[in-house]
This record gives sequence, structure tokens and C-alpha cells, in this order.
Amino acid sequence: MSRSLPFLRPAAVGVLLAVAGCGVSSNPESAAVPPPAQPQASIQHEALSVDGAMAKRSARPAPIASFAAMPAADSYPQGYRDEQREQYQALADNPIHSVAESPVSTFSADVDTGAYANVRRLLNQGHLPPEGAVRLEEMVNYFPYSYALPSDGSPFGVTTELAATPWNSHTRLLRIGIKASDRAVAELAPANLVFLVDVSGSMDRREGLPLVKSTLKLLVDQLREQDRVSLVVYAGESRVVLEPTSGREKAKIRTAIEQLTAGGSTAGASGIELAYQMAQQAFIPQGINRILLATDGDFNVGVSDFDSLKQMAVDKRKTGISLTTLGFGVDNYNEHLMEQLADAGDGNYAYIDNLREARKVLVDQLGSTLAVVAKNVKLQVEFNPAQVSEYRLLGYENRALKREDFSNDKVDAGEVGAGHTVTALYEIVPAGEKGWLEPLRYGKSEAAVAAKNGEMAMLRVRYQQSDGGKSLLIERPIANQVAPASEDLRFAAAVAAFSQQLKDARYTGDFSLKDTEALARGARGDDRFGLRNEFVQLVELAQSLRTSTASNAMPTERRIE
Repeated sequence: MSRSLPFLRPAAVGVLLAVAGCGVSSNPESAAVPPPAQPQASIQHEALSVDGAMAKRSARPAPIASFAAMPAADSYPQGYRDEQREQYQALADNPIHSVAESPVSTFSADVDTGAYANVRRLLNQGHLPPEGAVRLEEMVNYFPYSYALPSDGSPFGVTTELAATPWNSHTRLLRIGIKASDRAVAELAPANLVFLVDVSGSMDRREGLPLVKSTLKLLVDQLREQDRVSLVVYAGESRVVLEPTSGREKAKIRTAIEQLTAGGSTAGASGIELAYQMAQQAFIPQGINRILLATDGDFNVGVSDFDSLKQMAVDKRKTGISLTTLGFGVDNYNEHLMEQLADAGDGNYAYIDNLREARKVLVDQLGSTLAVVAKNVKLQVEFNPAQVSEYRLLGYENRALKREDFSNDKVDAGEVGAGHTVTALYEIVPAGEKGWLEPLRYGKSEAAVAAKNGEMAMLRVRYQQSDGGKSLLIERPIANQVAPASEDLRFAAAVAAFSQQLKDARYTGDFSLKDTEALARGARGDDRFGLRNEFVQLVELAQSLRTSTASNAMPTERRIE
């Protein structure tokens, strides 16, 4: 959860921060310049269909969806002629499950928030995002919620809530929230930070290297004397710009960052390898040793095979060095690589579209970004067939686990940082209500569940301590008690509805973007950092873009004489 700036102290984290180079800009936080007009054929993702008002998508996306902005040729940095594209992983929505057939749902925790910031960037540029850019759980988890802190010695507290679903009168919305114990930045273990900066030509733009440099300087301000910082850059080749340096030498670190310039091809793999070497050289036992990779992910020289890069991150995390990715850039942004690399490297993924987001990730939430309080966090929900007939998990499509993976400590799952919150939403059909599936002729609930009729489900959370060891288990029964939705649940429901409406709106029925806006507007609460109000504005913007897209898709009426 975000903390106000006055409570922060310089923090150290063993971090390898891969940072991408970009062009010079006097104001990295300035609003994006509207893109030039584009021919219809240049947009490779189809218009979204929302509430029947948006043009229907003509085809399903390929496994990796591509989004091309196609700005005018003279808007590209001089000397940079790579094909402009953005890459996303297209995932089908989670299926609907019958409790009688499949009562158990298992998935890995996820604290990434990059999808929300990236969707915000696309909407602000005047584009409806491609389906692959919208990961519902990252949209919902972007916002802070008031969850109970742990009180029993475990790393996090558990909160559940059940209320009516805004978009379906026949279903209920189950919210599961976990809140990690917070930790002041000053209390963090010594940090070994390696900033890995991508200074290739693709970063030679306002949203690239200038924003990266400003972002890193914010982190430098938080460093303590016991922290160590290295700076590695890569373009056509990789090199060390700054050997491990104490956090007290802030002027020296800032100077090294400021001198960075961009140009050349992108040998990303060699840069990552060198960064890991520097992290190992300055390794702090029992400290924070992490790679923060800041780049657009446009690797085009050397090892660029996706699976090989992921395996490198998997192998290196076993040495105690984790990898966090910070996404920058536009037009050629490889979001698929950034999200998956962070997952493989036991880190988290964030997209930095402006300095406000940089401050949120690396100042306000520095403790949660760098300090892990629980590893391999897995959630499992077992539904009672006497109370629930059907369910679907909203989001977490690329975090799904097999039922048997839950108790297998060798199966990797998500890490939760200090102060992090994780929210999961299930849409459930109460027994006897109309569901999505046709009823089975011979299906029936077992009599054994009758004694547990007061329980709707059993929640299980399995995790390992930050230093490893055998996993531990938390179990909480979920009562079948429907109550008026809290402010937090109403807002989370609005974000979930918006995420579905930006895709195919298959399950939101007649619930419109206007309804989503009204739901979110009435659940803004205190909104200390203005994040919820910003979301309302994004929904309004999506409504305008949807109307424009639908109008452009309408055939021109011809008058017959």
C-alpha cells in the first residue's frame, strides 16, 4: 500500500536495475503529444466490442498480439529504423467451472501492476488497448485497499467479502484480499543495487532514456550508506559504467546516470548477464540483491530467444539475486517479455509512463518493491457444492496452477513484498440461481457437505518464509453471508468491469461503461493520492474512444435517387 513521502527513509536493495536509454527531454512528465492521424490499416488490433456499441472484433488475436502505432516517419529518432510494434501475450479468459465437477480453484499470487499503467498510457494516447494489454488482476491490484494486517505471526492478514455482482443479478462477487506486513524503508536489509540501463536506439525518445534517468535519480535519493549501487548499460555491447558504490556517494551515482546517452542496437541478453555478474560481485548475504531492468524489451542482437531469457532469470534467482523489470517506451514495447521475465526472476513488473508512476513504485512503495516477506505464495479456494453451483475467477489467467501444485514446494509461485496487497475476485452462482451452464441430468451434491452448509467455501493460502524452507499453510472458512458491498469492493468491482469491457465484455451483459463510471465515482472514498479519481477519468476517456471507434466503423449512407 502506498505510503506518504515523509515516512520514507533511504533504502537499500540488492537490485539489478536494467534501464533503457531514450532521447533527451526537458520535461519527462509532460503530457504525451497526440499521435498523428493513422490510416485504419495501420492499427493491428481490432476495435473493442463493448455493450454492443463498439465495432465487433473481426478475428481472435494470435498467441502474441501486436499493436502498431505507426507514427509519421520523421517522428522516429534519427538513425532508428527498426519496425515499430508492441507485443502482448493474448490469453483466453478463465473458463466457467461447475462446482460439482471442479470444486477447487488454484492460482499463484500476483502483485504486478504494469498492465494498468500501460493501459493508461494507451488510452491517454487515444488508443483503445489490445486485449493482451489488459490483465484484470494487475488492473485491480494497482489500487490500495483497506485490508486487515496480520495478527497471528504470519506474514499477511486475510480478508474476505461477499456481495451482489453489479453486472449480474443472478451471481455474487467474492473478494479475497491478503495484506502483507509493512516494513519501514529504514528497516530494510542492506541492498545491493545494480542498475541495468538499456541505452539502445529504441530508447532514444522522450519516454525512454530521459524518463529512465529521472526515475533512477528518485531511487538514488532513497539510498542509505550501507547500500551498494552498480550501473551497467547495454546497446550493441554491454559495459560497466559504475562499479559497486556506497549509497552515501549520491553525487557520484547521479553523475554516472546523467552521462548516459542512447544509440545502437539492443544486445539485451549480454547486458543482463553482465548485470548479474556485478550483482554477484557485490552480493550481500542476508541482504536484498535484486535486478531492476528498465527497458522497452526490444532485444534484437545476441540471445533474444524468449525461453532462453526466461531460463536465465530462473537459474540466477537460485543464487539469491532477483529480477524486477521496469517498462519504458512506446511503439516497440515488448510487454510480454517484461512481465514474464519478472515472473521468472522472482521480482515484480511495473510500467513507468511518467514521473508520478516512478515515484509511486520507487519511493512511495519502495519497501514492497524490494523487500520480500513471503515466497511462492499460492491461493486455493474449495467451493461447497451445497452453496455454490458455478464460479469463475476474474483474471490471473497466466497464474493458474494445477490442484496438485498447491502442496508442491517445487512449483514456483508469486512473491509478496512488504506492505503489498493482493486482491482476487470470483463471480459465483449460488445454488438454485440461474447460471451460465446447462444443468446436469445426473449431477447432485454429496450429502456429506450438508454439515458444512454454513460455509460457502474454504480458502487456503500456502507460502514460504522469505528465506525459504518448508511451506506453511493458512486456512480460513468463508461464510455464506451476503452483505452490502464495502467501498473497496465496489471500486474493485468497477475496475474489474472496466477490464472486461476493454476486452469482449462477454460476462458484463448490459452493464455499460457509463455504469462502470458511476460505480467507481461513488466508491472513490478518501482517495489520498488521486488514483481512483484518475480511474474515473480513464473510463470517461474510454467511452469517448469507443464512440469514436464505433462511428468510424459505420458505413457511409448512400442516397438512392
